[in-house]
Amino acid sequence: MADLSLIAGKSRLPNIHPAALVAAVFLLFYPAFASNFFIFQIGAYTLVLGTIALSLMMLAGYGGMVSLSQLTVAGLAGYLMAILGENSVGVMGLGWPWWLTALTAILAASVFSALIGAISVRTEGIYTIMITLAIAVAFFYFVRQNYVIFNGFTGYAGVEPPVLFGVYWRDPTPFYYLSLAVAAFFFFAVLYGARSTFGLSLQAIRDNPRRMRAIGYDVTLHRIFAYWLAGLIAGTAGVLMVWFNGRISPGSVGVDIVIDILVIAVVGGMRHPIGPFIGALAFVLLENFAIDLIDRERFNTVIGLAFLLVVLFSPDGLLGLWMRIKDALKLKRRASPDSGGGQ
Repeated sequence: MADLSLIAGKSRLPNIHPAALVAAVFLLFYPAFASNFFIFQIGAYTLVLGTIALSLMMLAGYGGMVSLSQLTVAGLAGYLMAILGENSVGVMGLGWPWWLTALTAILAASVFSALIGAISVRTEGIYTIMITLAIAVAFFYFVRQNYVIFNGFTGYAGVEPPVLFGVYWRDPTPFYYLSLAVAAFFFFAVLYGARSTFGLSLQAIRDNPRRMRAIGYDVTLHRIFAYWLAGLIAGTAGVLMVWFNGRISPGSVGVDIVIDILVIAVVGGMRHPIGPFIGALAFVLLENFAIDLIDRERFNTVIGLAFLLVVLFSPDGLLGLWMRIKDALKLKRRASPDSGGGQ
């Protein structure tokens, strides 16, 4: 019990770095000097994609479980928003209140994620990747071929956020702040959770599941619960995603976008919750501005090359590259006084 108390006592968040304060101020005041395009298409979209990738980072970085079905979980939440709420295509649209629709969509997505976890947690490595990829592919073909509930290839349009307090939440600035609030909440939740008893146990299971099982931990239950938590994150981001696009279709949960989420998480770095947002920013900037330099059809080639370069030169992603540069600068500063004193 003393050991558990010691572990639980380490769940306090670290001291805030000055760079984090600067970033927070920048994000808060970003709409004050940015155009609507940069607020909505760059800022808000980065936060939504980063939140989906954050759910993958939590599973892969802290649990050692690389799931390619996180976009699928987000997509289910998005479809439920159109099916249970309102849409403009005349199929389904049960007209539930927005808050009940959103809550049901998020909880259903988290349960779906836990079911995916129950199927995949007994495997490791490439087998986990293949099982979760198979689930993502199966979901894509199912929604594309089912016209009764999911409206098949066309999907749903006219899925909009509510008007609350006189504010239309799909306008660039309100939607940006909504996305920022959701992203910040889950960022700090994951950061805190990583230092909690459960988070440390999950990381220990990642490193040595056999030893953790031998000392009495239910390894399978811990992993399934991690999938459930990741489903809450992905499901909430899925609600934002369908509000951002105003529609959802099989193309929103296609295999290419499933892979993009993995690319975002890996390029940003899986060592820290900030990594997925760094990767999302790099991805969104390339997606919006690379087509000015190359053909749209070659965009995936550019993303693939960027992914290979980052993995080759920094397996920990852009975040790991920055840490290496920072460590090198620290060593250089420490070495400079010594070399000067020796002359």
